[in-house]
Amino acid sequence: MSGSLIISAVSMGGLGAALALFLAYADKKFTIEEDPRIEAIMGALPNTNCGGCGYPGCRMLAEALMKGDAPPTACVAGGSDTANKLAGVLGVEAGSVKRTIAVVLCKGGHAEAERRATYKGELSCTASNLTGGDKGCTYGCLGYGECVEACKFDAMSMNDNGLPVVFYDKCVGCGACAKACPRDIIEMHPEDHKLFVYCKSKDKGAQAKKVCSVSCIACSLCVKDCSVPGGIAVKDNLATVNYAVAPQNDESTKRCPTKCIAYGIEGQNTKASFKASSKRAG
Repeated sequence: MSGSLIISAVSMGGLGAALALFLAYADKKFTIEEDPRIEAIMGALPNTNCGGCGYPGCRMLAEALMKGDAPPTACVAGGSDTANKLAGVLGVEAGSVKRTIAVVLCKGGHAEAERRATYKGELSCTASNLTGGDKGCTYGCLGYGECVEACKFDAMSMNDNGLPVVFYDKCVGCGACAKACPRDIIEMHPEDHKLFVYCKSKDKGAQAKKVCSVSCIACSLCVKDCSVPGGIAVKDNLATVNYAVAPQNDESTKRCPTKCIAYGIEGQNTKASFKASSKRAG
């Protein structure tokens, strides 16, 4: 090997060694030590990255918890158990956790809702909604199951009538299904809400009933039957429940001609009951 090659090799080797030493020094000098509680918080979280807490993922929630920007109850997917674990790590009070569940406010499936056209586009709720969908009711469930696909907890399924069903015993209240629905048919409610108007149509009564047999027709019987003034009101041709004052019982449901208002049926929708009643189970 010539002298010049030897000098070049030695020079390059020396330069490489110098750079390695510099990088090692810089890594040690500028490394930001992470608070060990971050890992403890991550261990307490379910790490589903569902977004129900309002943060893009569990890691971001963990950082917010460390800064005091989020309470221990922020993780809706983990519920009370996770809140208690987080409170223990952070050294604070857990506070109370009020369970929230998703409610599908539409009963207009294949059997109840009239079809106005044959839809041949992309089989998704978002795409169908852009053209108005194939149902006569332009407020109702489109039936392509984007909400079911968005659920990470196996807490939903499409039934044989073309409607999504939320399993009361599996829903963690993350809200992913509600965000996925382009028609805002799915709402998040505390589990002590039991009375719901299962319709979103703002069409006048005759038109609403023409395209869906279980639509609200704004007859106001539920308003009259509610024992508390203002508990239920009709606005834009649709009955709405004021949960601040409306009694959570069935008094307002008994004379509804289309049975679009109902009480206490959400708790009956469990995964086991769905499988037992589904034709596909057989």
